[in-house]
Amino acid sequence: MTGTILDTGRRTLAAIRAWLRADPRRAMPAVTALALVLAQITYPLSAGVARDRITVAVVVLSASTALLHAATTRGLRWAAGFFVVVSGLGLTAEIVGTATGFPFGGYAYAVDRLGPAFADVPLAVPLAWTGGLYPIWIVAGMLVSRERPSSASITRRPGRSGSVRARAHSASDARLLSGSNAGRVGLFVLGAVGWDLFLDPQMVADGQWTWAVTDAGLPGIPEIPYTNYLGWTLVAVVMAVILTLLDHFLPPPRDPSVAVPVAVFGWTWLGSALAHAVFLGLPASAIWGFLGLGVLGIPLFLRARAARRAF
Repeated sequence: MTGTILDTGRRTLAAIRAWLRADPRRAMPAVTALALVLAQITYPLSAGVARDRITVAVVVLSASTALLHAATTRGLRWAAGFFVVVSGLGLTAEIVGTATGFPFGGYAYAVDRLGPAFADVPLAVPLAWTGGLYPIWIVAGMLVSRERPSSASITRRPGRSGSVRARAHSASDARLLSGSNAGRVGLFVLGAVGWDLFLDPQMVADGQWTWAVTDAGLPGIPEIPYTNYLGWTLVAVVMAVILTLLDHFLPPPRDPSVAVPVAVFGWTWLGSALAHAVFLGLPASAIWGFLGLGVLGIPLFLRARAARRAF
């Protein structure tokens, strides 16, 4: 048994070294992703001001991981575009939401807990949209892709084969109203709402924001009204449509590696379910969040399993 574990560990380390050797820039988002996991592990062990600081650190690390991966695989223009679309629309929706109650319902943020704020919205909040939604966008794209994921697509060094991939990408995405684009929009929206099934209960339990209506939600989490999820659906649709345009008009990935965002997605899905159920005392949101993100997570797991069997 010990020999098997050690052998598995050696193979894993060898695979990681080969993956990084193919493009050393991959180390940057990988390092911030590791720091993100470590910071999230400390969250249930903290309280008060320390927990608020850890929350901000988690947001900064998640956004940094997303943007570093986007910049190293798609380029600075695409990374900047993603940030402007997601955090920009997120901030706009939050400002309008806290002022008018549309589109999420009436709510208000706690004062001076998550750092600087603009129009009563902590700036960490729109930054969290970028960090949380980037892995979902990547996974949604993988699930609608006709290309079966493989170790080659994860570790291949860009070159001549990369140009072939670019031409194939351009041809497959030539029509903005293609079925794959529509499918990606739909999966992204479902994933965004699924992520919020973890996020909102956790932050409300911690007192980061409060809702005006606290008895009109899902079973087990009535303190978060249904209007919140309708608002997330609306905002996520707008984001996904604009991101589809961004994908259409900017160059395709120069590095096909998706290991980091997929790992972050898996950690968010399964790690959050475990944390809510065992460490945070939020069993209802553990179930709802697991099912919500499972709409993407379960097909992703089955697809990866089928790919391993194929090779």
